[in-house]
Amino acid sequence: MQNPELEIESTLLLQRNFFKTGETKSIAFRKEQLLLLKKSIEKNETRILEALHKDLRKHSFEAYATEIGFVLVEINKTLQNIDRWAKPRPVATPLFHFNGSSEIIPEPYGNTLIISPWNYPFQLLLAPLIGAMAAGNTAILKPSEFAPATTSLLVEMIQSIFSPAYIAIFDGGVEISKALLQLKFDYIFFTGGTEIGRIVYQSAAKHLTPVTLELGGKSPCIVDKDTHIATTAKRIVWGKFVNAGQTCIAPDYILVDASVKDALVAAMIEYIRKSYGDSPQDSEFYPRIINANHWNRLNNYLQNVRILHGATGDINDLFISPTIIDSIHSEHPILQEEIFGPILPVISYQEISEAIEIINAKSNHLALYIFSKDDKKVNRVLHEVSAGGVTVNDTLLHIANPHLPFGGVGDSGLGNYHGQRSFDTFSHLKSVLRRSFLIDDPVRYPPYKLKLSWLKKLMDWTL
Repeated sequence: MQNPELEIESTLLLQRNFFKTGETKSIAFRKEQLLLLKKSIEKNETRILEALHKDLRKHSFEAYATEIGFVLVEINKTLQNIDRWAKPRPVATPLFHFNGSSEIIPEPYGNTLIISPWNYPFQLLLAPLIGAMAAGNTAILKPSEFAPATTSLLVEMIQSIFSPAYIAIFDGGVEISKALLQLKFDYIFFTGGTEIGRIVYQSAAKHLTPVTLELGGKSPCIVDKDTHIATTAKRIVWGKFVNAGQTCIAPDYILVDASVKDALVAAMIEYIRKSYGDSPQDSEFYPRIINANHWNRLNNYLQNVRILHGATGDINDLFISPTIIDSIHSEHPILQEEIFGPILPVISYQEISEAIEIINAKSNHLALYIFSKDDKKVNRVLHEVSAGGVTVNDTLLHIANPHLPFGGVGDSGLGNYHGQRSFDTFSHLKSVLRRSFLIDDPVRYPPYKLKLSWLKKLMDWTL
C-alpha cells in the first residue's frame, strides 16, 4: 500500500457515493450480499480452520463452534428475519393526537467502520459486519494485525466478494487504525481493550460519530456452597480455558464459599486433566497465546503467587498451561487488570455479601457468573451486581443466544449487538408521526382559551 491514508480516503469517498445511490437500502440487495458472504465462508471453511490453527492453535471443533459456526448462525438468523426487522414498526399514539398514527422506521446510518481484535479474529470482524450489511450500510473493516493468517484470508475473501465501494478491508498496524479514525464515519463499531476503546471514543467525538464499544474487564464467577460441584467445575474449566483464556467474557476470577473451596479446586484440577491430559502442551485441544508480548505479560502474573495447579510455560511454543492460583492480595495486578489468559485466581468468602462487596469494589463487569441452587442468592446477586451479561450455573453461553443483546456496561463497553440488536445497532430508528387534515384541534393555537387546569387534565387523560 503506497499511500494508505490516500487509499483509505478515496475508498471512503467511493462508499459515500455508492451509499447515495440508495442501492444498499434495497432488502433484496442486502439479502443477496449476505448470501454471497455465507457461500464464501462455506467454500473457505477448511482454509479458515487452518488459519485459526496457525494463529492461535485452535482445534477445528473449537474454531468452528466459536468462530465459523457462530457467524453462519448469525447470517441465517438475519436472513430469516430481515424483512420483519426492516419494516416500519407501529407504536401507540396518544389520544391528544387522535387523528394521527406513529411508527418507527429503521434506516441505515451510511458509512460504517468496524475494528476487530485478534482473540476471535474471524467472528469478531464478521458478526458486526452482518449487522451493518443487514441494516443497509457500507463498511470499512480493520482486522487485527496480530492474527496474520486469519487476517490475510479475510482480506482475500472480502476483496473477492465485494466491491470496495460497498465493503472494503485494510490490513495493517496502528498507522492504519490512526488513519481510519481521523476520518468522519457515520458509525463506528470497535471491539478491543478499554484503553484503545477510549481513543476510539475520543476520535469519534470529534465528528459526533455514534459508536458501539465492545470492551473487556473483570468477569467474576461466584460459586455458592449450594451447588453441584462436579458440574460447576467442568463448566468453569471449559469457559476459562477455551481459547487458552483469551476470551473477553472468560471467568476472570472465582469467589467461592470457603466451605467448598477445596472440593471445587480438586474438581477443577481433575477436569483440566480430563480435558487436556497430564501434559496440556501435547494436547491438540489446547490453544496457544497469541504472541510473545502477551506470553510475557501473563508470565509476570505468576511471580510471587501460590500455585495450586499448572503454571508451566514455554515461550518458544507460546504455551502456558491451565493454571489455578490461590487467594492473593486485592492489590495484586492480577486482580486489577483483565487477565485474558489461562490463569484463574480462586478466592474464598464466608458470606455472599462479602463476595458481592469484593465484586462491586471493582469497575463494571462485562460478564458475571454465579453457580447456586439457591434462587434467593442468585436473585440477590443479579439485583446488587451490575454486568453486561450474566449466565447462571454455566459460563459464556449468554453470548451464544442471538435473542439476548451482548455488550458491556460502563468501563466494559457501550451498546450491544447480536441478532436483531445488531440490525438495530447499525440502524437509526427514525420516529415518524403522521397527522390527518380531517380534524384540527384548536386548543393548542394562540390566543389560548383553555384554562391551565383543564390543559393539565387533558394531558393526563391522553398519555
